[in-house]
Amino acid sequence: MTAKQKWWLVMLLAAGALTVSGATRIVFLAGGPSHPPGEHEHRAGCLLLQSCLEGMADVTTVVYSNGWPAAPEVFTGADAVVLYSDGGRLHPLLQGDRLTTLGKLMDRGVGLAVLHWACDVAKDYGQREFLDWLGGCYEQHWSVNPLWTAEFKTLPAHPITRGVNPFQLYDEWYFHLRFREGLDRVVPLLTTVAPASTMARPDGPHTGNPAVREAVERQVPQIVAWAAERAQGGRGFGFTGGHYHKNWGHDDFRKLVLNGILWVAKVEVPANGVASTVTPTQLEQNLDFKGPQRPRPSSGK
Repeated sequence: MTAKQKWWLVMLLAAGALTVSGATRIVFLAGGPSHPPGEHEHRAGCLLLQSCLEGMADVTTVVYSNGWPAAPEVFTGADAVVLYSDGGRLHPLLQGDRLTTLGKLMDRGVGLAVLHWACDVAKDYGQREFLDWLGGCYEQHWSVNPLWTAEFKTLPAHPITRGVNPFQLYDEWYFHLRFREGLDRVVPLLTTVAPASTMARPDGPHTGNPAVREAVERQVPQIVAWAAERAQGGRGFGFTGGHYHKNWGHDDFRKLVLNGILWVAKVEVPANGVASTVTPTQLEQNLDFKGPQRPRPSSGK
């Protein structure tokens, strides 16, 4: 171990970031500031989810900001990794050898939960890995990212849906995703029919294409959250919502994600799901300072 690595290890121990022996360890990787205030609040979202898991017995959590920790030792003993960050060309996993680093964790069965834009990796660099690790992903020029109210009338029986009631919510729900062939070892969790209004934008990398337009016209049900199992025993949870920070205040929306994080970490999900309460005051905490905001384009990211 180098002097720098020893220094980081001492700092991690001092901060309580390394888990007590025998406890399940969940590592949150929160991306940096992105989008206008209240949108893509990666750090605040991860800290909020972390606070909701604090009462779980034998579970320890740690949140790292800006997409990737400076010291590789933080992954030691990890049972699950949660990614909540920008995606596409800005995806923190597509920098340097990080995809390889995460792949080594996946090889030993570490769970993976991926939220919102972090589902979007490059078709030629990252998609193959995500289909293996996560079961599905966003693909530009195939998938779309409209803002719309999705209604989930029924939910399948699965540990991740325990205690989650049918609900509807306005968010940037991605759909027409890429999944493993035949949905092999993939369980759809949130499925709905996208309305015609989601196709109001012109074709583009994120806005539309002939294949998705045909699917919406035929009212093909779209998967926006799913669970997956890997051949080597690891688990994946994909969730395309999470654009608006305020939605973490919605009990069923939040519970599904908390359940999913526990499930990929191979922690038994409570019979009624993870119980948690989030107040308006808590939703205002830890928000990124984003400076003066310029007008945002009406399409794309």
